[in-house]
Amino acid sequence: MTDHTIRWSHAGETYQADWLSSIQPNPPKWIEVIGDQTNADTAYRLASEGCGMIYQGDFQNARQLLQALARRIDKKPLKTAPTMLETFHLHRARQIQRANILNKIILHIENGRSAMKRAPEVSEALDNALDGDVPASLLIPLQLLQGMVGAFEWRKKGVLVPVLGQTIHPYYGVYSPVRGEYLDLILQAPLQAKTAMDIGTGTGVIAALLAKRGVPNIIATDNQPRALACAQDNLQRLGFANKVKVVEADLFPSAATADLIVCNPPWLPAKANAPIEHAVYDPDSRMLKAFLTGVKAHLNPNGEAWLIMSDLAEQIGLRKPGELAGWIADAGLEILQRLDTQPRHGKARDEQDPLFAARSKEATSLYRLKSR
Repeated sequence: MTDHTIRWSHAGETYQADWLSSIQPNPPKWIEVIGDQTNADTAYRLASEGCGMIYQGDFQNARQLLQALARRIDKKPLKTAPTMLETFHLHRARQIQRANILNKIILHIENGRSAMKRAPEVSEALDNALDGDVPASLLIPLQLLQGMVGAFEWRKKGVLVPVLGQTIHPYYGVYSPVRGEYLDLILQAPLQAKTAMDIGTGTGVIAALLAKRGVPNIIATDNQPRALACAQDNLQRLGFANKVKVVEADLFPSAATADLIVCNPPWLPAKANAPIEHAVYDPDSRMLKAFLTGVKAHLNPNGEAWLIMSDLAEQIGLRKPGELAGWIADAGLEILQRLDTQPRHGKARDEQDPLFAARSKEATSLYRLKSR
């Protein structure tokens, strides 16, 4: 973790605090102290110029200022583009700009607490998100802090996964299984495996579903320590720790083989701009290609690989039609069966979403693959 120490002065006093670049990479160009009298026009101008604004005053007023900035950004119509691909890039640019503006409203946290009026208790959420390594003096964007508080509530309460009939407890920074249609496909696919792997396990939800379906020996891999801890915790809660071994690996555990290898890689080949986005964006389809080219060597005779993918990349124009099938063939694999389902999330029905034309046609698929 690389930290920046930021110093500022206010009312004749000099202060300093850490800026955690691993959580929010770019520190502000300079600092101003603002408060309850600061209006959205002033805050927007300062944020656009790269100024970080440390809010001193009432916490609820700070939230209202943040909401006012968000409304100001969101009400501007997206430029009309001739293709869905260009619309996607404009939409991503808007998302990045939005985050850059909103992340300029900053809170000063000392010893895990804010001195602001009506500030909520945030020490546990910070401790959870930063694995206990909370600086004594910390500057953090209000929007990011709210995300940490929300993630902590999710971790405590859990997310109901209908196909499991139980809850999964996602950690901060580990993608939550909020889209359940791909889990329905795993439930439907014919399964006779005695050994399996869940590659890029995240919360451990796929490994848990395989265990529930009766696979007695499963290896769940991930290369992120937080995901490994999250998966281990969830599998223990669900009573599957005796069936699933959680292993740190970059895709496949060395020399291991299995009857079934499952992977649900990020679906969109584009750059991630925040840590949580790595669950959605896979630059140049690196993880997808690495899984396809490497999985054959880890399959037992007559084994299957299950690849779970959305075709949203094809609908947008980020991947050419037929390109995925070509990569599968080039890896020495063939498609035994393709199970398809439609998305159930709200954006697929939201005609105001810039990508509605693509999302409304999206299909999520489970490809049953075997060696040729």
